[in-house]
Amino acid sequence: MDAADLVFAGVARQAEMVAAGEVSPRELVDACLERIEHLNPRLNAFRVVFAERARADADALGDRDGRPLYGVPVAIKDDQDVAGEPTCFGTAVIRQPAAADSEIVRRLREAGAIVIGKTHVPELTIWPWTESDAFGVTRNPWDPACTPGGSSGGTAAAVAAGLVGFGTGSDGLGSIRIPAACCGLVGLKPQRGRVSIAPKTPERAWYGLAHYGVLTRSVRDTALALDAIADRPPPEPLAEAAARVPGRLRVGLSFKVPPPLMAPVDDEVRAAVHSVATALRGLGHEVVERDPPYEAGVTFRGMARYLRGIRDDAEATGQPKRLERRTRFMARLGAITPRKRLARSLSEEADAAARLARVFDDVDVLLTPVLACPPVAAGQSLRRGGPAAFNAAGRFVPFPGPWNIVGNPALSVPAGFTAGGVPVGAQLVGRREDEATLLSLAAQLEAERGWTAQRPPTS
Repeated sequence: MDAADLVFAGVARQAEMVAAGEVSPRELVDACLERIEHLNPRLNAFRVVFAERARADADALGDRDGRPLYGVPVAIKDDQDVAGEPTCFGTAVIRQPAAADSEIVRRLREAGAIVIGKTHVPELTIWPWTESDAFGVTRNPWDPACTPGGSSGGTAAAVAAGLVGFGTGSDGLGSIRIPAACCGLVGLKPQRGRVSIAPKTPERAWYGLAHYGVLTRSVRDTALALDAIADRPPPEPLAEAAARVPGRLRVGLSFKVPPPLMAPVDDEVRAAVHSVATALRGLGHEVVERDPPYEAGVTFRGMARYLRGIRDDAEATGQPKRLERRTRFMARLGAITPRKRLARSLSEEADAAARLARVFDDVDVLLTPVLACPPVAAGQSLRRGGPAAFNAAGRFVPFPGPWNIVGNPALSVPAGFTAGGVPVGAQLVGRREDEATLLSLAAQLEAERGWTAQRPPTS
């Protein structure tokens, strides 16, 4: 295998090859580093690459001892700590090196993964695109004129282009699912609490909106990685769920935009999601039109968590005046957001989750778009002020947010391409604690549609 084939083989296959002695951890690391050196200047996916540290870690791995990710390189999103490296969080503010790994990084290392570098995010992970004054514009390997999404856009670009087999993400209002949709990847926001966000607390992670997970090219890879990093294991191992065929399911199809957001759904997005519904029918599932009982007040008050969280993150930098003007605008919105609105959002969460879950009285899985329109042009947000950027974000990605507020698992899968060859994603939402059904169904779709065989032009 050449370097591209090694990296595009993916997480599970890489681990199998290492276990069989077909390739060494050092060879996998070198393959990733070769790819990063060649392609990262075009994509700007990585903020920092740990070339010598990764080689040393590969050479020092020791015994495999059943570690499921033994020898597999991984990219870390730059809102998660890697010991000895500053967590820049997309800002130009000088930070001290992290004293210890975040828990997700610790678990990845414990499972045998090798940290290859840290990937770009928008400043304070605010936006659904990945571009900042400090670190420039990250680009989509399917079309470098387009965004890879955000805020886990650096990870998404790296995985889609085959610079690394998988990487970590965080999802506060869609930030795993959005870049997965933009880059033709599998992106699961797990059930809240499934993956530890330590050393952050829920209060320091947008008051419980943020979830951690991974981005991969295949359902099998996502399941393997999440089984390895889960702080609270699911009822059924996800790798087992991804390997079995689901029973006949009833799938609810909805294009309803959660109020109070307003966004027209683009025709190409609508057609791509309909193509997923058609594929599901062909696999024997029943697809019916069902709109979730979204509530405008719940979404509106849920935004208080987002805005107060941004305000808290801006203050935590110690130098909020050095942040981008867009960021300062969002932090000001957070500062004037009434605390009682935040408190009400937190107190009503259980009731809101129960009301929204009524859709699952009638269906097993919900199918929606991820984005309202195809990936937008890269770099355009740098020319916008805060109000324009905020409004553009709402029109671009209205669908993921409610599931962060109530915590249900939600998965983005590739749904096809625009006429211009840019990916479009579909969102599958499951009942609470039921990532297994989502992954089982998505694996069946993957086998039918064959998205892992496709590689972007910039790869």
